[in-house]
Amino acid sequence: MQWLALAVFTVTILVVITNLIDSTVAALIGVTGMVWIGVMTDVDAFQLVDWNVMAILVSIWVIAGYFGKTGVPSWLAVQALHLSGGRPGLLVMILSVMAGVVSMFVDNVVTILMMAPVALPLARALHLPVTPVILMIGFSANFMGTALLLGDLPPQMLHSVSGAEFTDFIWQFGRPSSFPILMVTFVITLGAMYAYGFRSKGRPAPVDAGDAVDFKIPDGLFAAIVVGWFLLTVVGMSFREVLQVKLGFIALTGAVTLVLVLEVLGERVKAPSFEQILQELDWRAIFFYIALFALVGGLEKMRLLELLAQALTPVFAENLALGATLLYWATVPIVGLVEHDAYILTFLYTIRDLKISGVEPWPLWWMLVWSGTLGSNLTVAGAPALFAALHICEREEQRKISLREFVSWSVPFTLVAAGVCYLLGMLIWVLPYAKLG
Repeated sequence: MQWLALAVFTVTILVVITNLIDSTVAALIGVTGMVWIGVMTDVDAFQLVDWNVMAILVSIWVIAGYFGKTGVPSWLAVQALHLSGGRPGLLVMILSVMAGVVSMFVDNVVTILMMAPVALPLARALHLPVTPVILMIGFSANFMGTALLLGDLPPQMLHSVSGAEFTDFIWQFGRPSSFPILMVTFVITLGAMYAYGFRSKGRPAPVDAGDAVDFKIPDGLFAAIVVGWFLLTVVGMSFREVLQVKLGFIALTGAVTLVLVLEVLGERVKAPSFEQILQELDWRAIFFYIALFALVGGLEKMRLLELLAQALTPVFAENLALGATLLYWATVPIVGLVEHDAYILTFLYTIRDLKISGVEPWPLWWMLVWSGTLGSNLTVAGAPALFAALHICEREEQRKISLREFVSWSVPFTLVAAGVCYLLGMLIWVLPYAKLG
């Protein structure tokens, strides 16, 4: 039965990677197959899904859907133009920072879809090539989604497996964790990319080039309500331990009460209907993540992850620094080819089982999540956000973007980011624990 479970999981992931059929369909077929061959029951499949994480994901997407309609992203983009003084390279860096910051709270694909429509007119006004501008927004959105608990699935999966709270992503066990480490890495990476490809891009333009973008906020009251509600939801999630309820319930409360307020106000605010927001949710991604939890849960139920952890224990127990290094640098290229969410979730459970043998999991959990996120910027296969960015580039330029052109931007970005984060992670997390061991 263990071999059957492993076979179904492997075939499913291979189909997802090669895109032979739709990835969501493949994942759902894989779960169905595990149930019918007896790896788990239909009830097990349902219970193995972390519905708390799914509630966080859907609720934040609902709030983000309203946020995208407020006009605030467009307004921010034009403020970036003014801040840059019309200098093209600096504008790209500011837009990248904005995408990174927004993606800490909003799904990275949603961030790209919000940012690209306002970045394109600015790029044309400053005579910038579209592809590197949109790709930088995509890389940045994918990069910073792991800085906090809300932005992307990997930190939410880490919360599910380890119990990490919102504040743990800022400061944990007396040392900086995901947010400060990734923020420092992000700034250094953007500086390197500016020197690499944007210092001499385009030519200075007058700051009134922003007139090419409709950046007016249509309804100030609607924008204020959405932004305020979003901030209140984030604050509520940061106090989860005090409130003593699940993060998913807090996020769901924020989304439901926001919808209620907007529905009560009715025509007094220029808000999209709730039906429209639901239609714009990425339901394919939602069902994929549900199936992913069930698939990995099937491996756990068959004790395959426990066996994998036992096999890896000697490597990490004898030399934590070496083990963390191997885990980190093996992950970076793998997630460039494999959908990174499935890989990260599998190894989060594996690392958890290492604790039974006395291996401290936290340095490894952080190194896994960081390398799994940063490495996924290598190709479009690793992260759906980059596929969305590439599609926008090809549609705008009306040509196929070659692999060579894509990797000319993705490889430098990924190598600098992964290298800097590795050094910080080793110095702050791995080496102190290795000395204690």
